[in-house]
Amino acid sequence: MSSIPLLVPALIGGAAAVRALANRSQSTTAARGPKPVAIDPNFGDPELAALRRAVLAEDWPAMEAILLPCRDRDDHARLTWLISGVEEMGGDFLLGLPEKHPDNPMARTVAGVRHVAWAWEARGRASASHVQQEQFRIFHVRLRTAEDHLYAAVELDPESATPWCSLTTSSRGLQHGHDVSRRRFEAGVRRAPHHVALHASMLQQVCAKWSGSHEQMHAFARESLAQAPPGSGIGMLTAYAHIERWLDLPKGEDAAYMRRTEVLAELKGAAAASVLHPEFAPTESPYIALNAFAMAFWMAGDHRTAHELFGRIGEHPTRFPWAYVGDAGRVFAAARQECKKRK
Repeated sequence: MSSIPLLVPALIGGAAAVRALANRSQSTTAARGPKPVAIDPNFGDPELAALRRAVLAEDWPAMEAILLPCRDRDDHARLTWLISGVEEMGGDFLLGLPEKHPDNPMARTVAGVRHVAWAWEARGRASASHVQQEQFRIFHVRLRTAEDHLYAAVELDPESATPWCSLTTSSRGLQHGHDVSRRRFEAGVRRAPHHVALHASMLQQVCAKWSGSHEQMHAFARESLAQAPPGSGIGMLTAYAHIERWLDLPKGEDAAYMRRTEVLAELKGAAAASVLHPEFAPTESPYIALNAFAMAFWMAGDHRTAHELFGRIGEHPTRFPWAYVGDAGRVFAAARQECKKRK
């Protein structure tokens, strides 16, 4: 739950997500409808598929052979994305990498990212008031261990942005406050100015549920997009900010919010600057941003734009944000069919 690809559970979470699932899933995912589309944990990416196979085989050299070329060419975005693509894979292999490779910054980074995800597994997705004291204790212990590994990675490889992405997330979980999270975010963007996952993690920090506000959240998304190059995936922060706001509204008001003229206008502007721009070609995966905008335009009632995005997504839905409406594969298929009919 720490970064964008798989990450988006951390991007939108807590009580609002629980409420959304409870209130919307039955009405949105009827038994009849198109066949659900399977969620591919590999995002249709052969390299991520190979990395996941290497984790299952507990083959660290094979993992390094995939990850190190990304680092060597300073592709921090893809490196972060690939590592986050295995962060939910359980067992002791990833957790124990630092014992076998204490001076290897990549091993430390991978273990740190896995510890952050492992911490959120202990905490669960419920709001703080519904999390047991023992869950919080384990949550914080695992996050502190994650920070030990991630700071070790920073010392061993000072120019890598990937550890800073997870340190921004762990800072939020440990409640270090906005200033600490901001400093970690800024350390990351100094190394990779347009790193989407870093910006997504900071977006969470300024959300209302993390002691920020809707105004701060939208302002951060707009500022980030304004500073991003044409075709940057950072534009998806705009879609997620509006989905976050939608989740925080009572049933009835939420749908009306997404159909506001100003909301649709902002979505169109952000999409034109990112996923619909000719230069949109993220090295991590195009499907994260494409799915975020497809769902946002579907909810906003712009079926023509959503239909265009569904065409580019093909058979590659992501679990989030569709899971905030119900069963992800089923909701995706139903929304795609609806937009095809009404475009």
